[in-house]
Amino acid sequence: MTFGEKVKKARILKNLSQTELAAITGISERSLYTYEQLNTIPRKNNLKKLAEALNVSIFYLIDEEEVNVKKNIEKEEFIDQVKEKFGYKGAKEAQDVLARAGALFAGGDLDDDAKEIFMQSLMQVYISSKKESSVKFSRKKKTKPPIDESVL
Repeated sequence: MTFGEKVKKARILKNLSQTELAAITGISERSLYTYEQLNTIPRKNNLKKLAEALNVSIFYLIDEEEVNVKKNIEKEEFIDQVKEKFGYKGAKEAQDVLARAGALFAGGDLDDDAKEIFMQSLMQVYISSKKESSVKFSRKKKTKPPIDESVL
């Protein structure tokens, strides 16, 4: 997939028109058109603006390998959410976990049955962690102190 195709597909997946993307990035519509249609690669500062606006990495945009745009956008949005909630350290840990899981599935020694068991185990950890979190961090009902009727 070419640079222009990646930009266009990512823009469409974000439900943005070229006009809207131009407004977000400060890049002219004419430039966006040349990126998408003529496969012109922008200068570094515009490349960075595009990547940020589309929630993709610069590497993704300029890498010539075929990559699933939607999965890449979802991953980037997930990492952004983790960063907002847990900071840079949390985002780094999440990226590391995703990278290790990706490496495991990409060609490790696991067969399909083992990969399925891994995913089921991961889901069980997620569900139990979510339950524990809801109990541990739920709002506790505040009880009002009893009214001292002798004061009335």
